[in-house]
Amino acid sequence: MYTIVLLIEKVMDEADVRLVTGLHEDEPTSFVVVLPGKADHHRLVRALDDVALGHLEEAAEEVEHDPGKEGDEVTRRTLDLSVAELRAAGVKAIGETAPGENPLDILTDVVDRHSADEVIVLTDPHFIEEFFHRDWASRARHKVGVPVLKLFAHSTPEAK
Repeated sequence: MYTIVLLIEKVMDEADVRLVTGLHEDEPTSFVVVLPGKADHHRLVRALDDVALGHLEEAAEEVEHDPGKEGDEVTRRTLDLSVAELRAAGVKAIGETAPGENPLDILTDVVDRHSADEVIVLTDPHFIEEFFHRDWASRARHKVGVPVLKLFAHSTPEAK
């Protein structure tokens, strides 16, 4: 069984599931879906990404957003919905959250515990972080000890 640790930032939709499950269609695959805590993803950087993409309203909302309102329940629901989407596509999937100060340490632990063959980072574009190689995939490549693939998540106006 080819095991993939899938790092996500938001609920996966059908297009995201097709994207990640289509990569290894010829072999049995299992997924361990990991959702990092919000503490490590800086609101200012997300707001700058929104400005770079021309999403000025979203940038203003991001700066005004209170991260304290997002709790464990939202994280768990996001993870559960994504795992359910993968299972509905007929693949084996489980989910784990990565709360705490350094989600990359938790990601490394998940890779080791599950003897993962690969990490896929399914993310929205984060131009500022990518430019400085501070995005999840760039940072994970130096830490996890297995190949890391970065894919851009499907985004819809409703998801934003």
